[in-house]
Amino acid sequence: MSRPGRPLFTDLSVTINSGDRLAIVGLNGCGKSTLVRVLAGRAEPESGVVRRGRGVRIAMLDQNPQLGTGAVRDVVAQAGGEAWEAESVLDRIGMGAYLDTPVTELSGGQAKRVALARTLVTECDLLVLDEPTNHLDIDGIAWLEDRLAAFSGGLLLVTHDRHVLDRVTTRILELDRGRGYVHDGGYAGYLEGRLDREAAAVETEAVRANLARRELAWLRRGAPARTSKAKARIRTATELVNRRPEAAARSGELDWHTDTPRLGDQVIEVRDVSLQRGGTELLRHVDLDLGPRERLGIVGVNGTGKSSLLDLMAGRLAPDAGEIVTGPTVQLGYYDQTGRELDLSQRVRDAVVPGDGEPDWRDARLLERFWFDADAQYAPIELLSGGERRRLQLVMVLAAQPNVVFLDEPTNDLDLDTLRSLEDYLEDFPGAVVVVSHDRAFLERTVDDVVVLDGSGRVGRIPGGYEAWENERRAARGGTAGQKSTEKANQKADQRTKQKPSDPGSGPSRSTLRFQLKEVERTMRPIERKRATLAVELDGATDHDTLARVGAQVAELDAQLAELEERWLVVAEQLES
Repeated sequence: MSRPGRPLFTDLSVTINSGDRLAIVGLNGCGKSTLVRVLAGRAEPESGVVRRGRGVRIAMLDQNPQLGTGAVRDVVAQAGGEAWEAESVLDRIGMGAYLDTPVTELSGGQAKRVALARTLVTECDLLVLDEPTNHLDIDGIAWLEDRLAAFSGGLLLVTHDRHVLDRVTTRILELDRGRGYVHDGGYAGYLEGRLDREAAAVETEAVRANLARRELAWLRRGAPARTSKAKARIRTATELVNRRPEAAARSGELDWHTDTPRLGDQVIEVRDVSLQRGGTELLRHVDLDLGPRERLGIVGVNGTGKSSLLDLMAGRLAPDAGEIVTGPTVQLGYYDQTGRELDLSQRVRDAVVPGDGEPDWRDARLLERFWFDADAQYAPIELLSGGERRRLQLVMVLAAQPNVVFLDEPTNDLDLDTLRSLEDYLEDFPGAVVVVSHDRAFLERTVDDVVVLDGSGRVGRIPGGYEAWENERRAARGGTAGQKSTEKANQKADQRTKQKPSDPGSGPSRSTLRFQLKEVERTMRPIERKRATLAVELDGATDHDTLARVGAQVAELDAQLAELEERWLVVAEQLES
């Protein structure tokens, strides 16, 4: 298959059987959505054959579903199943209050959730879901995991949610520059297979370079008589010298750093703010301070006002009561759910320059860092996939060199490589960051504290980030089936990590061990930052209450760091042995 400007994939073969759990991953624009549409019978391949079993029933959630007309409950119920099931599914994904709402009045995110419910209640042998977690809140995603885990038919899934990949899938098909690679297991298996493939490519290139050096030395000594054997060897040497290793899917490590303006001590203060929308009190007497290097996550179920709070802090929305105070040095970059309006006829390189300015070499370098090569920079935006357009919008935000970054559901429609790179960027970003997200892995890796909206107007702040909040919720309700399964899987993974490489069949590969080391180090860094902040507060404390409270938090962080350091040592010993 191809699209205007470049091929997507060629000579691709894949088999899906009943009970299979196959996910498709790859860079934005590599053809994931096109492939699932071909496999589901929604599009025809340009060459090759797709064979489906006789009478196989396929239900598909498309990226751009069409709902037709009618009330929400009727549109879903018409797909089959009992009316109670349709209403139950709608309720679990946050649409229970919209049962009688005409689908033509829904927002884009609400319509996507209705389409998901319609797909889930459809009786089928193969369930095809393209980015089903977009627009679901954290509880909705956890419920979806349980539902998919219990589904007895075949599952074909496109998602960027790493927790879902590890919980639900048994195989991952990676699309990389027109070819397909199948990896057993979930997200960790995919990463291990990819690392092994890249290591093999490095080894192959080393062999090629050695052969080329030997052949060049032979040529420089002077070839013997021009026999056919000598001519053939000259051709071989020329091919070896001219051949180049295949370029990485995305060249090199990203240099995300720009000349970020210095941020003063005062950033953004929310003072006694209240807000109502549609007769619902979203926020009531909220106080919140954002510090110069803080990493805040905003969490809560859909409809509790997460995006509204972000808009208030950004000055896009005025409160009904209270005030928002913004520091004089703040330069805000806001990456929202819809993104900036794009002129589809405009060239990619021109989109990063405001007004009528001309892009220069700095703009070209910035685009290259975000994997828009020379050809892509001169292409019209209309040729980009949806994910590539979102990536371009992210470039446009960062090109303005903000010192405060707001991200509202940034993981929607971005591929796994972009998400990991964005996480690395935020880790070293010298300014403040506020994130609204339903992506648990993204929250775990980017925020130090979470601000929780409970739907009653109250806002609570929990130190320790997403994991601390999830631990509180799990303790309060005893843990859901999905959480217990995840905990059990994590325990097994820890046991595997601690096994000696000499144990028969238990030793992970070196690429897996290197990945595990990097993950432990990534987990430690935000904890170390948080501990350093608390240590400063502890040094300046004088009253016993503050000393006890902050001291307890420091002790808890020390315990977490000690456990992580022990895990790091175990993995490091395995890597050295």
